[in-house]
Amino acid sequence: MNYYLLALTAIDLFVLCFMCTLTKLSESLSKKQKHGFLLAFTLIAGISVLELVTLEVDGMPAEYRWINLAANYLGFGLSPAVSLCLAYALNQGDTPWRSLKFAACCELVYLALLALSLPFGAVFTVSADNVYSRGSLFFLYVLAYAASVIYLCFFTILTTQEFQNRSRPLVYPLMAFLMVISFVQVTLPALNIAWPCITLLSVLYFIYCNEMWNQLDALTGLLSQKSYLNRTEEMVRNGGVLMVFDADDFKQVNDHHGHLQGDACLVAIAECLKKAYARHGYCYRIGGDEFCVLLSSEKSAGACTQRFLALLEERRARLPLLPTVSFGSCAFTGEDVVTVKDQADREMYRYKKEHKGRVSE
Repeated sequence: MNYYLLALTAIDLFVLCFMCTLTKLSESLSKKQKHGFLLAFTLIAGISVLELVTLEVDGMPAEYRWINLAANYLGFGLSPAVSLCLAYALNQGDTPWRSLKFAACCELVYLALLALSLPFGAVFTVSADNVYSRGSLFFLYVLAYAASVIYLCFFTILTTQEFQNRSRPLVYPLMAFLMVISFVQVTLPALNIAWPCITLLSVLYFIYCNEMWNQLDALTGLLSQKSYLNRTEEMVRNGGVLMVFDADDFKQVNDHHGHLQGDACLVAIAECLKKAYARHGYCYRIGGDEFCVLLSSEKSAGACTQRFLALLEERRARLPLLPTVSFGSCAFTGEDVVTVKDQADREMYRYKKEHKGRVSE
Protein backbone atom coordinates (compact mmCIF):
# COMPACT_ATOMS: atom_id res chain seq x y z
CA MET A 1 0.00 0.00 0.00
CA ASN A 2 1.20 3.52 -0.86
CA TYR A 3 1.04 5.12 2.60
CA TYR A 4 2.20 8.48 1.24
CA LEU A 5 -0.78 8.68 -1.13
CA LEU A 6 -3.09 7.33 1.57
CA ALA A 7 -2.01 10.12 3.94
CA LEU A 8 -2.44 12.75 1.20
CA THR A 9 -5.93 11.45 0.42
CA ALA A 10 -6.90 11.43 4.10
CA ILE A 11 -5.79 15.07 4.48
CA ASP A 12 -7.57 15.87 1.24
CA LEU A 13 -10.84 14.36 2.44
CA PHE A 14 -10.64 16.13 5.81
CA VAL A 15 -10.20 19.52 4.11
CA LEU A 16 -13.03 18.83 1.66
CA CYS A 17 -15.39 17.67 4.42
CA PHE A 18 -14.56 20.81 6.38
CA MET A 19 -15.24 22.98 3.31
CA CYS A 20 -18.55 21.20 2.66
CA THR A 21 -19.63 21.86 6.24
CA LEU A 22 -18.49 25.48 6.06
CA THR A 23 -20.36 25.96 2.78
CA LYS A 24 -23.55 24.39 4.12
CA LEU A 25 -23.50 26.55 7.28
CA SER A 26 -22.66 29.78 5.43
CA GLU A 27 -25.28 32.52 5.68
CA SER A 28 -23.62 34.76 3.09
CA LEU A 29 -23.85 32.35 0.14
CA SER A 30 -26.95 31.95 -2.00
CA LYS A 31 -28.56 28.56 -2.53
CA LYS A 32 -27.07 28.30 -6.02
CA GLN A 33 -23.60 29.25 -4.83
CA LYS A 34 -23.78 26.62 -2.09
CA HIS A 35 -24.85 23.96 -4.58
CA GLY A 36 -21.97 24.79 -6.91
CA PHE A 37 -19.29 24.60 -4.24
CA LEU A 38 -20.78 21.51 -2.59
CA LEU A 39 -20.85 19.68 -5.93
CA ALA A 40 -17.26 20.71 -6.67
CA PHE A 41 -15.95 19.64 -3.25
CA THR A 42 -17.87 16.33 -3.43
CA LEU A 43 -16.54 15.58 -6.92
CA ILE A 44 -12.95 16.31 -5.89
CA ALA A 45 -13.33 14.04 -2.87
CA GLY A 46 -14.79 11.26 -5.01
CA ILE A 47 -12.10 11.54 -7.70
CA SER A 48 -9.34 11.58 -5.04
CA VAL A 49 -10.69 8.30 -3.63
CA LEU A 50 -11.03 6.84 -7.13
CA GLU A 51 -7.40 7.68 -7.87
CA LEU A 52 -6.32 5.86 -4.72
CA VAL A 53 -8.49 2.87 -5.67
CA THR A 54 -7.05 2.63 -9.19
CA LEU A 55 -3.48 2.66 -7.88
CA GLU A 56 -4.25 0.00 -5.27
CA VAL A 57 -6.16 -2.44 -7.49
CA ASP A 58 -3.92 -2.05 -10.56
CA GLY A 59 -1.98 -5.28 -11.05
CA MET A 60 -4.08 -7.24 -8.56
CA PRO A 61 -5.76 -10.52 -9.64
CA ALA A 62 -8.00 -10.37 -12.69
CA GLU A 63 -11.24 -10.48 -10.68
CA TYR A 64 -10.52 -6.87 -9.62
CA ARG A 65 -10.34 -5.69 -13.23
CA TRP A 66 -13.90 -4.33 -13.23
CA ILE A 67 -13.08 -2.12 -10.22
CA ASN A 68 -10.01 -0.77 -12.01
CA LEU A 69 -12.05 -0.16 -15.15
CA ALA A 70 -14.98 1.54 -13.36
CA ALA A 71 -12.73 3.71 -11.16
CA ASN A 72 -10.71 4.95 -14.14
CA TYR A 73 -13.85 5.64 -16.16
CA LEU A 74 -15.42 7.70 -13.37
CA GLY A 75 -12.16 9.50 -12.61
CA PHE A 76 -11.48 10.47 -16.23
CA GLY A 77 -15.15 11.12 -16.93
CA LEU A 78 -15.93 13.38 -13.96
CA SER A 79 -12.69 15.40 -13.85
CA PRO A 80 -13.90 18.10 -16.30
CA ALA A 81 -17.12 18.50 -14.27
CA VAL A 82 -15.20 20.03 -11.35
CA SER A 83 -14.51 23.20 -13.36
CA LEU A 84 -18.16 23.38 -14.43
CA CYS A 85 -19.34 23.17 -10.80
CA LEU A 86 -17.03 26.03 -9.79
CA ALA A 87 -18.28 28.08 -12.74
CA TYR A 88 -21.87 27.32 -11.70
CA ALA A 89 -21.14 28.70 -8.22
CA LEU A 90 -19.90 31.94 -9.82
CA ASN A 91 -22.68 32.21 -12.40
CA GLN A 92 -24.55 35.53 -12.66
CA GLY A 93 -27.28 36.38 -15.16
CA ASP A 94 -28.85 34.66 -18.17
CA THR A 95 -25.99 34.73 -20.69
CA PRO A 96 -23.50 32.84 -18.48
CA TRP A 97 -26.29 30.39 -17.64
CA ARG A 98 -26.74 29.59 -21.34
CA SER A 99 -23.01 28.97 -21.75
CA LEU A 100 -23.06 26.75 -18.66
CA LYS A 101 -25.89 24.64 -20.06
CA PHE A 102 -23.92 24.20 -23.27
CA ALA A 103 -20.81 23.21 -21.26
CA ALA A 104 -22.89 20.71 -19.25
CA CYS A 105 -24.18 19.16 -22.50
CA CYS A 106 -20.58 18.85 -23.73
CA GLU A 107 -19.68 17.03 -20.49
CA LEU A 108 -22.55 14.56 -21.01
CA VAL A 109 -21.45 13.92 -24.61
CA TYR A 110 -17.88 13.37 -23.38
CA LEU A 111 -19.10 10.84 -20.76
CA ALA A 112 -21.05 8.97 -23.44
CA LEU A 113 -18.09 8.87 -25.84
CA LEU A 114 -15.79 7.71 -23.05
CA ALA A 115 -18.22 4.90 -22.21
CA LEU A 116 -18.41 3.86 -25.87
CA SER A 117 -14.62 3.75 -26.08
CA LEU A 118 -14.24 1.31 -23.15
CA PRO A 119 -14.59 -1.95 -25.17
CA PHE A 120 -11.88 -0.75 -27.59
CA GLY A 121 -9.45 0.69 -25.02
CA ALA A 122 -9.23 3.87 -27.08
CA VAL A 123 -8.78 6.44 -24.28
CA PHE A 124 -7.44 4.02 -21.68
CA THR A 125 -7.31 0.28 -21.35
CA VAL A 126 -7.20 -2.27 -18.53
CA SER A 127 -5.70 -5.51 -19.79
CA ALA A 128 -7.06 -8.98 -19.07
CA ASP A 129 -4.52 -9.35 -16.26
CA ASN A 130 -5.73 -6.03 -14.72
CA VAL A 131 -2.98 -3.60 -15.76
CA TYR A 132 -3.91 -0.03 -16.68
CA SER A 133 -2.35 1.85 -19.61
CA ARG A 134 -3.20 4.87 -21.71
CA GLY A 135 -4.87 4.30 -25.07
CA SER A 136 -4.09 5.74 -28.48
CA LEU A 137 -6.88 8.35 -28.07
CA PHE A 138 -5.92 9.45 -24.55
CA PHE A 139 -5.60 12.97 -25.95
CA LEU A 140 -9.44 13.11 -25.98
CA TYR A 141 -9.41 13.18 -22.17
CA VAL A 142 -6.65 15.80 -22.24
CA LEU A 143 -8.70 17.94 -24.61
CA ALA A 144 -11.88 17.59 -22.55
CA TYR A 145 -10.10 18.44 -19.30
CA ALA A 146 -8.15 21.32 -20.86
CA ALA A 147 -11.36 22.73 -22.37
CA SER A 148 -13.08 22.69 -18.96
CA VAL A 149 -10.11 24.44 -17.32
CA ILE A 150 -9.93 27.10 -20.05
CA TYR A 151 -13.70 27.58 -19.77
CA LEU A 152 -13.45 28.14 -16.01
CA CYS A 153 -10.56 30.59 -16.48
CA PHE A 154 -12.36 32.71 -19.06
CA PHE A 155 -15.69 32.45 -17.23
CA THR A 156 -14.07 33.65 -13.99
CA ILE A 157 -12.16 36.49 -15.62
CA LEU A 158 -15.19 37.73 -17.58
CA THR A 159 -17.44 37.52 -14.52
CA THR A 160 -15.03 39.35 -12.23
CA GLN A 161 -14.59 42.09 -14.83
CA GLU A 162 -18.24 42.99 -14.31
CA PHE A 163 -17.48 43.95 -10.72
CA GLN A 164 -15.11 46.52 -9.26
CA ASN A 165 -13.82 44.61 -6.24
CA ARG A 166 -10.24 45.56 -5.49
CA SER A 167 -9.15 41.92 -5.22
CA ARG A 168 -9.99 41.40 -8.90
CA PRO A 169 -6.31 41.20 -10.09
CA LEU A 170 -5.79 38.16 -7.84
CA VAL A 171 -7.88 36.08 -10.22
CA TYR A 172 -4.98 35.97 -12.70
CA PRO A 173 -2.42 34.14 -10.47
CA LEU A 174 -5.26 31.90 -9.29
CA MET A 175 -6.07 30.90 -12.86
CA ALA A 176 -2.35 30.51 -13.67
CA PHE A 177 -2.05 28.10 -10.73
CA LEU A 178 -4.99 26.13 -12.12
CA MET A 179 -3.30 25.84 -15.52
CA VAL A 180 0.01 24.67 -13.99
CA ILE A 181 -1.70 22.05 -11.82
CA SER A 182 -3.67 20.79 -14.81
CA PHE A 183 -0.46 20.47 -16.83
CA VAL A 184 1.19 18.52 -14.00
CA GLN A 185 -1.81 16.23 -13.67
CA VAL A 186 -1.72 15.26 -17.34
CA THR A 187 2.04 15.07 -17.94
CA LEU A 188 3.34 13.78 -14.58
CA PRO A 189 0.64 11.49 -13.15
CA ALA A 190 3.19 9.52 -11.10
CA LEU A 191 3.66 12.49 -8.74
CA ASN A 192 0.14 11.94 -7.34
CA ILE A 193 -0.13 15.55 -6.14
CA ALA A 194 -2.63 16.86 -8.69
CA TRP A 195 -5.87 16.32 -6.77
CA PRO A 196 -4.54 17.57 -3.41
CA CYS A 197 -3.43 20.70 -5.30
CA ILE A 198 -6.86 20.99 -6.92
CA THR A 199 -8.36 20.76 -3.43
CA LEU A 200 -6.12 23.67 -2.42
CA LEU A 201 -7.16 25.55 -5.55
CA SER A 202 -10.87 25.01 -4.84
CA VAL A 203 -10.40 26.35 -1.30
CA LEU A 204 -8.58 29.43 -2.65
CA TYR A 205 -11.36 29.85 -5.23
CA PHE A 206 -13.96 29.67 -2.46
CA ILE A 207 -12.07 32.33 -0.45
CA TYR A 208 -11.64 34.56 -3.51
CA CYS A 209 -15.32 34.37 -4.49
CA ASN A 210 -16.46 35.07 -0.94
CA GLU A 211 -14.17 38.09 -0.72
CA MET A 212 -15.53 39.39 -4.02
CA TRP A 213 -19.18 38.86 -3.03
CA ASN A 214 -18.64 40.44 0.40
CA GLN A 215 -17.53 43.66 -1.28
CA LEU A 216 -20.67 43.89 -3.40
CA ASP A 217 -24.20 45.09 -2.86
CA ALA A 218 -26.41 42.04 -3.38
CA LEU A 219 -29.13 43.79 -5.40
CA THR A 220 -27.18 46.03 -7.78
CA GLY A 221 -23.74 44.42 -8.01
CA LEU A 222 -22.11 47.75 -7.16
CA LEU A 223 -19.61 47.99 -4.34
CA SER A 224 -21.14 48.08 -0.87
CA GLN A 225 -21.24 50.78 1.79
CA LYS A 226 -18.48 49.03 3.75
CA SER A 227 -16.21 49.16 0.70
CA TYR A 228 -17.08 52.82 0.29
CA LEU A 229 -16.06 53.67 3.86
CA ASN A 230 -12.73 51.88 3.43
CA ARG A 231 -12.01 53.59 0.12
CA THR A 232 -12.87 57.11 1.26
CA GLU A 233 -10.17 56.92 3.93
CA GLU A 234 -7.61 56.59 1.13
CA MET A 235 -9.24 59.37 -0.89
CA VAL A 236 -8.77 61.80 2.00
CA ARG A 237 -5.02 61.17 1.83
CA ASN A 238 -4.60 60.89 -1.93
CA GLY A 239 -7.26 63.27 -3.25
CA GLY A 240 -10.04 62.73 -5.77
CA VAL A 241 -13.71 63.52 -6.25
CA LEU A 242 -16.81 62.25 -4.47
CA MET A 243 -20.03 62.22 -6.49
CA VAL A 244 -23.37 61.42 -4.85
CA PHE A 245 -26.59 60.38 -6.60
CA ASP A 246 -30.17 60.15 -5.40
CA ALA A 247 -33.25 58.87 -7.25
CA ASP A 248 -35.94 61.59 -7.36
CA ASP A 249 -39.27 60.73 -5.71
CA PHE A 250 -38.24 57.09 -5.45
CA LYS A 251 -40.74 56.46 -2.66
CA GLN A 252 -43.58 57.02 -5.11
CA VAL A 253 -42.28 54.20 -7.32
CA ASN A 254 -42.35 51.78 -4.38
CA ASP A 255 -45.73 53.04 -3.11
CA HIS A 256 -47.54 53.04 -6.46
CA HIS A 257 -45.87 50.16 -8.31
CA GLY A 258 -44.41 47.89 -5.61
CA HIS A 259 -40.94 47.12 -4.35
CA LEU A 260 -40.13 44.72 -7.20
CA GLN A 261 -40.48 47.57 -9.68
CA GLY A 262 -38.51 49.78 -7.31
CA ASP A 263 -35.70 47.21 -7.24
CA ALA A 264 -35.73 47.07 -11.04
CA CYS A 265 -35.25 50.84 -11.13
CA LEU A 266 -32.33 50.65 -8.68
CA VAL A 267 -30.67 47.96 -10.79
CA ALA A 268 -31.13 50.07 -13.93
CA ILE A 269 -29.58 53.14 -12.28
CA ALA A 270 -26.67 51.02 -11.04
CA GLU A 271 -26.03 49.65 -14.53
CA CYS A 272 -25.99 53.17 -15.98
CA LEU A 273 -23.57 54.32 -13.27
CA LYS A 274 -21.25 51.42 -13.92
CA LYS A 275 -21.21 51.95 -17.68
CA ALA A 276 -20.58 55.68 -17.32
CA TYR A 277 -18.08 55.81 -14.45
CA ALA A 278 -16.46 52.39 -13.92
CA ARG A 279 -13.48 53.07 -16.21
CA HIS A 280 -12.58 56.19 -14.21
CA GLY A 281 -13.54 55.33 -10.63
CA TYR A 282 -15.44 53.12 -8.21
CA CYS A 283 -19.26 52.91 -8.05
CA TYR A 284 -21.13 52.24 -4.80
CA ARG A 285 -24.63 51.81 -3.44
CA ILE A 286 -24.53 53.36 0.04
CA GLY A 287 -28.22 53.45 0.92
CA GLY A 288 -31.71 52.57 -0.32
CA ASP A 289 -31.77 54.80 -3.41
CA GLU A 290 -28.49 56.57 -2.72
CA PHE A 291 -25.38 55.92 -4.80
CA CYS A 292 -21.96 57.44 -5.04
CA VAL A 293 -18.88 57.36 -7.24
CA LEU A 294 -15.27 57.98 -6.22
CA LEU A 295 -13.17 59.38 -9.05
CA SER A 296 -9.40 59.77 -9.00
CA SER A 297 -9.62 63.23 -10.66
CA GLU A 298 -12.12 65.86 -11.79
CA LYS A 299 -11.05 65.67 -15.46
CA SER A 300 -13.38 62.83 -16.35
CA ALA A 301 -16.34 63.89 -14.18
CA GLY A 302 -18.10 66.06 -16.75
CA ALA A 303 -17.94 63.62 -19.67
CA CYS A 304 -18.94 60.67 -17.45
CA THR A 305 -21.93 62.58 -16.08
CA GLN A 306 -23.17 63.43 -19.56
CA ARG A 307 -22.85 59.78 -20.56
CA PHE A 308 -24.71 58.73 -17.39
CA LEU A 309 -27.63 61.07 -18.13
CA ALA A 310 -27.79 59.85 -21.73
CA LEU A 311 -27.79 56.23 -20.60
CA LEU A 312 -30.62 56.96 -18.17
CA GLU A 313 -32.73 58.43 -20.97
CA GLU A 314 -32.07 55.40 -23.16
CA ARG A 315 -33.03 53.06 -20.33
CA ARG A 316 -36.18 55.05 -19.53
CA ALA A 317 -37.46 54.22 -23.02
CA ARG A 318 -37.59 50.55 -21.93
CA LEU A 319 -38.48 51.22 -18.28
CA PRO A 320 -40.87 54.20 -18.13
CA LEU A 321 -41.02 54.04 -14.32
CA LEU A 322 -37.33 54.86 -14.05
CA PRO A 323 -37.05 58.09 -12.03
CA THR A 324 -34.74 60.97 -12.76
CA VAL A 325 -31.54 61.12 -10.71
CA SER A 326 -30.07 64.15 -8.94
CA PHE A 327 -26.35 64.39 -8.28
CA GLY A 328 -23.69 66.54 -6.69
CA SER A 329 -19.93 66.40 -6.26
CA CYS A 330 -17.11 67.65 -4.09
CA ALA A 331 -13.34 67.27 -4.35
CA PHE A 332 -11.16 65.91 -1.55
CA THR A 333 -8.84 68.76 -0.60
CA GLY A 334 -7.80 67.75 2.88
CA GLU A 335 -11.16 67.81 4.67
CA ASP A 336 -12.52 64.73 6.42
CA VAL A 337 -14.99 62.44 4.68
CA VAL A 338 -18.03 63.77 6.55
CA THR A 339 -17.33 67.33 5.40
CA VAL A 340 -16.79 66.32 1.78
CA LYS A 341 -19.93 64.16 1.78
CA ASP A 342 -21.96 67.00 3.31
CA GLN A 343 -20.82 69.44 0.62
CA ALA A 344 -21.60 66.94 -2.15
CA ASP A 345 -25.07 66.35 -0.64
CA ARG A 346 -25.77 70.09 -0.56
CA GLU A 347 -24.86 70.42 -4.22
CA MET A 348 -27.07 67.44 -5.01
CA TYR A 349 -30.08 68.96 -3.21
CA ARG A 350 -29.54 72.25 -5.04
CA TYR A 351 -29.58 70.32 -8.31
CA LYS A 352 -32.71 68.43 -7.21
CA LYS A 353 -34.51 71.67 -6.32
CA GLU A 354 -33.54 73.38 -9.58
CA HIS A 355 -34.45 70.29 -11.59
CA LYS A 356 -37.89 70.03 -9.99
CA GLY A 357 -38.40 73.73 -10.58
CA ARG A 358 -37.67 73.34 -14.28
CA VAL A 359 -40.00 70.31 -14.53
CA SER A 360 -42.89 72.18 -12.89
CA GLU A 361 -42.58 75.26 -15.18
